[in-house]
Amino acid sequence: MTDNDHNFRFAVLTSSDAGAKGEREDTSGDAVVEMMTTSGFRLVHRDIVPDEADRIGERLREWSDAGDVDVIVTTGGTGLGPRDVTPQTTAAVVEFQVPGIAEAMRSETMRITPMAMLSRSVVGVRSGCLIVNLPGSPKGVRETLEVALKSLTHGLEMLRGWRGHPSP
Repeated sequence: MTDNDHNFRFAVLTSSDAGAKGEREDTSGDAVVEMMTTSGFRLVHRDIVPDEADRIGERLREWSDAGDVDVIVTTGGTGLGPRDVTPQTTAAVVEFQVPGIAEAMRSETMRITPMAMLSRSVVGVRSGCLIVNLPGSPKGVRETLEVALKSLTHGLEMLRGWRGHPSP
């Protein structure tokens, strides 16, 4: 099975006050869609919500519990600003975290910019759906998603029970 043969489905959730009001184009969400579809994933849902924990959590629960999405990629709300609530909301929603993906994204992108160490991105699983937090800029999306995509298909195959752990 190649990376493009998996038929995994994804959703994009953008957290942006200005975007939710229609004051800003969702270029970060566009970058996610472009990279994920190019990697063989099929878009099922896309939405933009304000930087509010209840709205973010509601959408994450709805999409992951419905069973029609394998991975939800969020963009925005991962920094240190007072309205940046995506990581703690994701942590409250998931059943367990997958810290290696978030650690790898930070580690690899710190080679590009020292600002990567300020990212609070969380990755975790709810109802068999992987949730991955990305930064809110198109550049940040591309840099971090490139790292996550290296293991995303394998992780999703493990969640589906299609693949076990590699033999030593």
